[in-house]
Amino acid sequence: MEKKKRNVIVGQSGGPTAAINSSLAGVFRTAIDRGYKTVYGMLHGVQGLLEGRYIDLSEHIQSGLDAELLKRTPSAYLGTCRYKLPTINENKEVYEKIFKILDDLQVDCFIYIGGNDSMDTIKKLSDYAIISGSDIRFVGCPKTIDNDLALTDHTPGYGSAAKYIGTSVKEIIRDGWSLETKHGQILIIEIMGRNAGWLTGASVLAKGEDCDGPDAIYLPELPFDIPTFVAKAKELLKKKASVVIAVSEGIHTADGKYICEMDEYSDYVDAFGHKQLTGTARYLCNVLSKEIGCKTRAIELSTLQRSASHCASRIDILEAYEVGGAAMKAADEGDSGKMVVIKRLSDDPYQAGTEVKDVHKIANDERLVPREWITPDGTYVTNEFITYVRPLIQGDVAPIMVDGIPRHLYRKGYQDLL
Repeated sequence: MEKKKRNVIVGQSGGPTAAINSSLAGVFRTAIDRGYKTVYGMLHGVQGLLEGRYIDLSEHIQSGLDAELLKRTPSAYLGTCRYKLPTINENKEVYEKIFKILDDLQVDCFIYIGGNDSMDTIKKLSDYAIISGSDIRFVGCPKTIDNDLALTDHTPGYGSAAKYIGTSVKEIIRDGWSLETKHGQILIIEIMGRNAGWLTGASVLAKGEDCDGPDAIYLPELPFDIPTFVAKAKELLKKKASVVIAVSEGIHTADGKYICEMDEYSDYVDAFGHKQLTGTARYLCNVLSKEIGCKTRAIELSTLQRSASHCASRIDILEAYEVGGAAMKAADEGDSGKMVVIKRLSDDPYQAGTEVKDVHKIANDERLVPREWITPDGTYVTNEFITYVRPLIQGDVAPIMVDGIPRHLYRKGYQDLL
């Protein structure tokens, strides 16, 4: 006799994206379609769950319009966290508490939408389920604009961020071109990316028949040498009056020191030991001003690159919804300790499907831009990179506009829960 289905719980973790809520919608819709009674949403991920904070999503997504609004809503509808789950040996009581809460809620499936650190959470919880004899299934749903998860062709959230970056860099280039300065100017655009340069590489998308694109691109996969950088900037400034350079926030010297650490910076470190990186472009602008004497401007795209749902990729939103549904399907059919991955079938026409992979082979790994996709001198990306990223930014998702501004699905009282 088939076991009666009970409930599902889903959470969001790590940095938000323009597509993370589309995955949430996919989980919710698939769980309801497969006969689950209640779909709970953790408020601020597993950290909120430990505090007993969760909601019944059916009370918030009550119509098809709500679901469509959710797909178009940036940031994380449920709220996220950066909570590092301790190992079982470090704190078994944390696991006992989580599983007690899940048992009290009669949860069969636990879906976690997130990036690398979130997959570490799925790995640890699924391992404890085996040790404790629990039949709760734990499945990861990929999400990160950093695009650095192993075993997947790309991650939901990256396509929309890449589309925003390519668009914004093109507009910055156009703005710089229109201004005439006596000694020329150099604009440095700082783009997110601690160790992986997928986002900064996407600045190349500005390049086309009507735009030269950025004049140089520096990724954190290769060591950054300041004297060589200054020489490159001087060379570029001899050829054109306005130079635009894209840099990853995580570029570093050969000895591993971040460029942003050479200037005043925040000492903030998150639960996973990640330093907050900011000020790279500002520092390099100061160096160029002293060395060359030209006008400089530092531009940080900052959180805009992950929250710009008005510039979302249709491919990205559709795939985010699909992987959410695929994660729910996998858990319903008995998978645990797995993550859904995207498998590219072709570039032109672009086609992709989903598979499930062992999360133990994904968590705590980091997929970097291949060296052969970076030019030999380390100052640009190759055509292979462009071929890879361009299909992911195709199509648009029209916002639902009210009074000239996009409408989002809003969870009332969410600030009171912080």
